[in-house]
Amino acid sequence: MDQALKDEPLKTIPSAPAKGIEVTEKAIAKIRSAMQKEGISPEQGGLRLGVQGGGCSGLSYNIRFDTQPRERDRIFQFGDVRIFVDPKSFIYLHGMTLDYQETLMQQGFVFVNPNSTKSCGCGSSFSA
Repeated sequence: MDQALKDEPLKTIPSAPAKGIEVTEKAIAKIRSAMQKEGISPEQGGLRLGVQGGGCSGLSYNIRFDTQPRERDRIFQFGDVRIFVDPKSFIYLHGMTLDYQETLMQQGFVFVNPNSTKSCGCGSSFSA
């Protein structure tokens, strides 16, 4: 990882409650621009974060756009961006921070998850 990125503190928009989901300003900006490209309305749609079985370490992160929240979703609001998390995934994701990083080697969303006890090199698989 680039040393400058390591030393830089994560900047979050403090809209979610403690032990909820945090999202950095970089991630919010990337979500917002991607939603515009996909034609997803911020008033109705949002980004869905989830966890599913599988991957190198037993569980995998799932990230996609959704046109509306589901009935039992937890909804986190960050300005005009909404994050949807289903109740089962929230067990594994509470307290995490979603960041976006761009380096010479890679770019993409990064899950900083305090519930993860082990993760694999791919960055999208973990165990809790």
